[in-house]
Amino acid sequence: MCGIAGTYRWPDGKAVTDRLTDTLAHRGPDGAGRYGHPVGDGDVQLGHRRLAIIDLSDTGAQPMVSDGLVLTYNGELYNAPELRAELTAAGVRFHGTSDTEVLLEAWRRWGTDCLPRLRGMFAFGVFDERTGELVLARDQLGIKPLFLLRRGQGLVFASELKALAGVTSLEPDPSALVASLLYYWVPDSRCAYREAEKLPPGSWLRCRPDGRVERGRFWNLRDVAAEGRDRARSGDQPDLAAVVEESTRRHMLSDVPVATFLSGGLDSSYLTALAARHQPGISAYTIGFRAEDAKFEAMPDDLRYARQVARQFGVDLHEIEIAPDVLDLLPRMTYHLDEPIGDPAAINTFLICEAAREAGVKVMLSGMGADELFAGYRKHLANVIALRYQRVPRPLRRGLSAAVDRLPVATARRGYRSVRFAKRFLSFADLPEETAFRRSYTMYDRGDLLALINPDLAGTVDDVLTEHADVYADNDLDDFVNRMCLGDARMFLPGLNLAYTDRSSMAASTEVRVPYVDVEVVRAAFAVPGDRKIVGRQGKAVLKEAATSVLPREIVYRPKGLFSAPLRAWMSRDLAPLVAEVINDGVLVNSGLLRRDALARMVAEDAAGQRDFSKHLWHVLTLEYWYRDATSGSGGSARSAA
Repeated sequence: MCGIAGTYRWPDGKAVTDRLTDTLAHRGPDGAGRYGHPVGDGDVQLGHRRLAIIDLSDTGAQPMVSDGLVLTYNGELYNAPELRAELTAAGVRFHGTSDTEVLLEAWRRWGTDCLPRLRGMFAFGVFDERTGELVLARDQLGIKPLFLLRRGQGLVFASELKALAGVTSLEPDPSALVASLLYYWVPDSRCAYREAEKLPPGSWLRCRPDGRVERGRFWNLRDVAAEGRDRARSGDQPDLAAVVEESTRRHMLSDVPVATFLSGGLDSSYLTALAARHQPGISAYTIGFRAEDAKFEAMPDDLRYARQVARQFGVDLHEIEIAPDVLDLLPRMTYHLDEPIGDPAAINTFLICEAAREAGVKVMLSGMGADELFAGYRKHLANVIALRYQRVPRPLRRGLSAAVDRLPVATARRGYRSVRFAKRFLSFADLPEETAFRRSYTMYDRGDLLALINPDLAGTVDDVLTEHADVYADNDLDDFVNRMCLGDARMFLPGLNLAYTDRSSMAASTEVRVPYVDVEVVRAAFAVPGDRKIVGRQGKAVLKEAATSVLPREIVYRPKGLFSAPLRAWMSRDLAPLVAEVINDGVLVNSGLLRRDALARMVAEDAAGQRDFSKHLWHVLTLEYWYRDATSGSGGSARSAA
């Protein structure tokens, strides 16, 4: 895993590329390199920061130059051994053992046709000295980021958006900020700055010396889901246990120690148990919270499950109690996350990776992705239950809704999770399918969002909502559960979970691998009918069935845990003064982007225990810090805090 950057026919490209790679130093503390070559009336510059994982020698250094091809690459190829064998049989002679060299030679032999053959996570730029062409590419599922900016015939790219913002003047994109308020993250189809963009997952972009730009797609989740549906109809059911085990084994390919996240939940426990088969005594990292914070949030005790898994499988468990100085961490994390992302799980990821890195660990396995692909979130089950709820006579539904609305979500001393869940469920249970699904995981309904933002941005709200509806409808699946899983895999997974996992882990110079977010696991997931993913009141049923061959039933069928943070405790104690400051004199309010009266109303209702707005207010704080930095012109508070 590394940081990549570069320019193509960009003014002062050499100096710009050096600045880009300097900004990405945390992604690659083990080495740095830059390459330059003339192109037409300008040049190409490729930069690299190395985090050495495979082939720790200089033969794995980048940018890698070989017989007219130059590669700067971020990622890991888990089928590199097979590709190496095939290329060797075709007469290729390798100088080292890195997957970088395998990718370069695969490109030489097959060009863009090599892309669907790659199994792993990657973002790279490859330059051909003979043609003067630069091609950028990003992995199938959007695990690795790649940001770019085009002006005239020039292009600049980098692994992180902050690098682009540091070398050229960029303005915040109001539509992306509205989208971030809705979702608490910026969709992968949008970018927080105008002009900048994210290369879409499963796609490539080619720049030619004559100024032409060509784009192509080599992998499409919509097609994969349709193929899975056809497999399911034909009765071709995957051996899911074998697929997950094989993916886990491949994801352990490394020349440095590998550890795991272990929350005690199904996904991380399953991966840790499988990893322990291949690496006995593997280290795992788990988190806990201050007792008073956990009680206030009514959080489950995940630690006892993590300890049970560690004992059973001989895992070296490291427990980290999170009692962070959130006033210090908030601006630091906002800087590292690049865009306004309001999920406090990013803090957990950063602190775990920081602790692992201090212990000498460079690579960690995460259970990310299983919930999206196998319908494991509460929202999936809730939407299925909502279809049944809609058959209840309307007068009874009205009465139930009124009764629940009167219940408090918290008192001064503790919160009530069941009441929060009930209020959330009733906010979407009567809505049509796509609207209900969106409302089940986003922050606001249309009216509340319109009341929060500048009236001039009203049209943007409808654009954002229409985009969600279009993405959700862009399939011909006849399976409600798999439609939700496909929507999550296309929006929620790359836009939020993979984004914060990459940025938070790389801020601690640590590589996080995601065995569930693997092309073969994804193919298997969409070959499973929805009625095997949600069975009765059990989500992720098919994955649980596979895991019972390895894990005890107490772990497999335990209540779903939370990889989150005690937000209500933080907001009511540590961060209450900051919330008041942001409402009274924050840049979001003073600029007119957000309305002070709407924010004040949220704070009052939250403080009274009527509604739980802790997540909404946390995201407002992250957006405030991001916006201060983005509009400061000289670094801003978040940048200096980092």
